[in-house]
Order: sequence, then structure tokens, then C-alpha cells
Amino acid sequence: KSANPQWREQFDFHYFSDRKDMLDIEVWRKDNKKHQELLGTCHVDITALPTKQTNCLELPLEKHPGSLLMLIAVAPCTGVSISDLCVCPLGDPNERQQIAQRYCIKNSFRDIKDIGFLQVKVLKAVDLMAADFSGKSDPFCVLELGNDMLQTHTVYKNLNPEWNKVFTFPIKDIHDVLEVTVFDEDGDKPPDFLGKVAIPLLSV
Repeated sequence: KSANPQWREQFDFHYFSDRKDMLDIEVWRKDNKKHQELLGTCHVDITALPTKQTNCLELPLEKHPGSLLMLIAVAPCTGVSISDLCVCPLGDPNERQQIAQRYCIKNSFRDIKDIGFLQVKVLKAVDLMAADFSGKSDPFCVLELGNDMLQTHTVYKNLNPEWNKVFTFPIKDIHDVLEVTVFDEDGDKPPDFLGKVAIPLLSV
């Protein structure tokens, strides 16, 4: 019930060089669970923003009244990575030794915010639900930890996909929960939900 809402939410998006350079933003109005209406869209060209500083932007909504006030900071991506199974970041014994030294008791108070990191190997899925009329699915896997999100590529026409990817997340809160969700890619339509599992970090 507000024409001037304040959200004060922060989101981290991991921007890699092979992604598109536009940040697309949509504002929606919800009456109830069934009815929602698009109030406007705006776009931010990430490549045009100065790096390593916070940019205050007032973005007019396209073809609709109103604007969005946002703070956007573009900084080098640290602690987050996607790699193939054969070049796993923890596969090198020298790197494992450096990490063990970095998180030993003697160095535990050197950087209070550096709690650690989580490495997840997403190997495969088995016996997924068929979402297409052909009796197959086009599955991809999304990993979320806090407000960090990474995803695999899509394996087309397969109910037993193999991704063999390694994902690394920095841990900001030891009480976070890793959520792993499998979706079926459906072209321009929203993806179909195929299943989900939640793993508390404290259980690892």
C-alpha cells in the first residue's frame, strides 16, 4: 500500500566476463498470490559504470511513471568460482596446504569476516521427472548460499544429466543453508521446478 516503497535490500551478483553486460530490473505489483502487474522496467549498462566505487543511480522506469534509486558497486569477484572437475581448486596439494595455513588457529583473528569457503562438486542427477511432452527434460542446477547464486549449464533432452562442475562460495555466515535446486529450461518461459535439497552448513 505504498507508492514510495523503501526496500533497503542488498544483492550480490557474480559478474563474469562471458555474461551479458546489462542488468535488467523489473518492478511488480502484487494484489494476491494469483494477480500481479508489471509496473515498469529499467536497464543498467554494467560496463559503463566506474569500478571499485559505489555508484548512486536514479533510474526512470521505461514507459511507466516512477523511478528507482539504487546503489551499485562493481568490484572484482573474489572467492567465487566455477570450474570443471578436472581443474578443481582444491585438487592441488600446494593450494590445500596454503588454505590450511590461512585458516589455522594462529591466523583465525587476522580477518574476522573471512570465515572460510565452501566447495561443491555437482556431479549428476538421476531419474529426474520428465517435464517435456517427449518424455525428457532440459535440466540445469542452481546453487544458492545466502544471497550468492551460481548455476550449471543445461543438459538437453536428458533425465540423468552429468554436469561435473565445481562451485566455490565464500562463507559469510556459518548458519547459512546451501540450497540446490534443479530446473527444466523452457525457452522464453520461466523454468519448471524439478526438485530441491537444502543442506545446512553446520551439518557438513
